[in-house]
Amino acid sequence: MMTMEAMMDEVVLDDILRRLLDGKEGKQAKLSEAEIRRICVNAHQIFLSQPNLLHLRAPIRICGDYGDRGKQSLETICLLLAYKIRGDLTLGYGKYSPTASTINGLPRPTDIPDNGLLYDLLWSDADPRIVGWADSARGVSCNFGPNVVAMIWNSFAGVVEDGYEFFAKRRLVTIFSAPNYRAEFDNVGALMSIDESLVCSFEILKPASSCSKTPLKKPPKIGTI
Repeated sequence: MMTMEAMMDEVVLDDILRRLLDGKEGKQAKLSEAEIRRICVNAHQIFLSQPNLLHLRAPIRICGDYGDRGKQSLETICLLLAYKIRGDLTLGYGKYSPTASTINGLPRPTDIPDNGLLYDLLWSDADPRIVGWADSARGVSCNFGPNVVAMIWNSFAGVVEDGYEFFAKRRLVTIFSAPNYRAEFDNVGALMSIDESLVCSFEILKPASSCSKTPLKKPPKIGTI
């Protein structure tokens, strides 16, 4: 179990963020094992001090699946956790949503069970071909259809070729932020931004091998939520 530690100094944290952001493609960022450990411990303490379900105000930028980032996977999670410590980030992974009180009642820390609410929050998938609920072809949790989304609107995760994908008449959107997932899918990633008026827009993240020096492509805004 991680022990309680003082939060790292703002100057130290800013220096870590600078080194992570200054890193070059394919090159490891210059972080020590002690710094990585402290990032994990501090972020862990913050997560446990907060409720399971946070109520946030726009503007918000949503990052989808950020795991399996190849050679930069350590730098990616360290950067996200460092932002969390600084106060810029809310981390989460999930799909359909039961009541807020039920989610907030889940114990932490805990192991992921083989069934139940926490298991389904992590691993359930959307399927446009079904009505209601069905067993998952992946053998984990279950699938849910568009009519379920009509009752409980939220977001889910899964590999999508274009980085984002709408579902159930645009009531739900997949955000997938890991381009070239596992070096197998040749997909792009995406970020979704929500401004103060709840207008959404997307930024496309191309795989590193095809990235140019130009800024991220920013498609036109697509509507409100």
